[in-house]
Amino acid sequence: MDGRYPEMISPARRDSLWTGLLWSLPLAYLATFYFFPLVSILAVSFGRLQANGIPPLLQSLVSPSILHILGFTFYQATLSTILTLALGLPGAYLLARYQFRGKSLLQALMGIPFVMPTLVVGAAFTALLGSRGWINLGLMELFNLTEPPLKFTNTLGAILVAHMFYNTTIILRMVGDFWSHLDPRLEQAARVLGANRWQAMRLITFPLLQPAIMAATLLVFIFDFTSFGVILVLGGPHFTTLEVEIYYQTVSLFNLPLAAILAVLQLTCTLAMTIIYSRLASRLTLPLSLRPQRFTQHKLLTWRSRIFAGITVGILVALLTLPLAALALRSVTRLEPDRGQRTTQTGFTLDFYRELSINRRQSIFYSPPASAIAISLGYAAITAGLSLLLGLPSAAALARGSNRTLNRLLDPILMLPLGTSAVTLGLGFIVALDQPPLDLRDSWLLIPLAHTLVAYPFVVRSLTPALRSIRPRLRQAGAVLGASPIRVFLQIDLPLIGRATLVAATFAFTISLGEFGATALIARPEYPTLPVAIYRFLSQPGAMNYGQALALSTLLMVITATGMIAIERFRMADVGEF
Repeated sequence: MDGRYPEMISPARRDSLWTGLLWSLPLAYLATFYFFPLVSILAVSFGRLQANGIPPLLQSLVSPSILHILGFTFYQATLSTILTLALGLPGAYLLARYQFRGKSLLQALMGIPFVMPTLVVGAAFTALLGSRGWINLGLMELFNLTEPPLKFTNTLGAILVAHMFYNTTIILRMVGDFWSHLDPRLEQAARVLGANRWQAMRLITFPLLQPAIMAATLLVFIFDFTSFGVILVLGGPHFTTLEVEIYYQTVSLFNLPLAAILAVLQLTCTLAMTIIYSRLASRLTLPLSLRPQRFTQHKLLTWRSRIFAGITVGILVALLTLPLAALALRSVTRLEPDRGQRTTQTGFTLDFYRELSINRRQSIFYSPPASAIAISLGYAAITAGLSLLLGLPSAAALARGSNRTLNRLLDPILMLPLGTSAVTLGLGFIVALDQPPLDLRDSWLLIPLAHTLVAYPFVVRSLTPALRSIRPRLRQAGAVLGASPIRVFLQIDLPLIGRATLVAATFAFTISLGEFGATALIARPEYPTLPVAIYRFLSQPGAMNYGQALALSTLLMVITATGMIAIERFRMADVGEF
């Protein structure tokens, strides 16, 4: 160069600078609102260690109550996972290998629990099987009983059934989708060589499905291990997990040091399981003999297959629809008098919905439950915007693959919030964000920031496959014509991933609406979200309070179901991980 022209930046150098720019904002956000709160929790835990020494700390960790809570957490998660597998694997096989009437409807139904808030699930099962649910009230009326004959709530069975409802979708999607592309000719070759159906499946199919089954199993276990809303509503005081105990220690007893120690214990367990899950999930990308679904599925031709399909579909439909239908119907039906009333007119009513906007106490400090709807919608909209602001550059950096070493390092880091308890995140916000320069305890922005942490991994996983599907030649053509990386991203990438962006935003929106774990700790009383308002009403006696809880749950269910339908409508076939 003779100095007349500036030295041109090499394409590799420019690519590296662009990748670094893409990573800067997401990593800054994670450092501030994820790692800093977790480090603060560790500081509180070790602060207690320094003040009291190791023996008191160990004494609190090995106390009978804590060991019982830890044991029950693993016990209920293990049982829930086994039962979910027992129901999910036959369903996955049915959806993977057979074509039948109503299959599309079943696939649409199975997607709803995936985004259904856990608190709504808890309320739905109380509406069906609780002491004031349809079945108990019907049996009491039929047999003239004074007490509900079925004891469902505050039992282990209630927790297990609710977890099956919530997590069977994971088995159906992860295992079923992989199974549907597995070449059936491998199994057919084994049958030709003399193996029966079970031997061919055991020796050929299950080994090929093992990565998908193990990854789905571990993900279900993580969700069961960190379950909060279901345990809180259906388990009651007799069944406490680590998640619920952290909440009680923080909100009821104000024992932040012990809550921090329990959070560290839970974080250690979930982090280890998340690392294992990431390694298992990576094995799903190993090259196998995969074929389109039209070559792997066939009709129900034999009577055995029809009986199997009928039983499986019947159980799945009953599990997925009966609780939600009971919830919606119970919210518009008065079946019992309210407190202080001996008799009341039973039957269809909209009083529970009307009561949501009425301030009967005439208090200026009273916040009508209907305001929680507007508050939740506002938080959800902000969460969707923040999630896209962080998720788009993260997905773009992962999709470009210019620095594979950096991507392999950062990809699991982006997924860490998915494996972290929401209650732990909320506790971290309480501990870390209460002093300058990050004094946000009184800020309304705190809740969307927490919700974004929960939704962010889903957004990245929804956008990355879509960006990777874009042909590199399109970007290269834009660069040859003189477009900067930013201009290429805005004018080539974004228009091509419009549907995936809409799906990602809907995911973030619905997740924010249903988030309860972190919100229960950091939400201000005057600004309740829908799940917080639902839990308050469920915790208060009286038929009217219970009815309002069901009404709010129904509204939340309708909104989230609409979001799921939109996701299925705009989702690109075979693109994305959810």
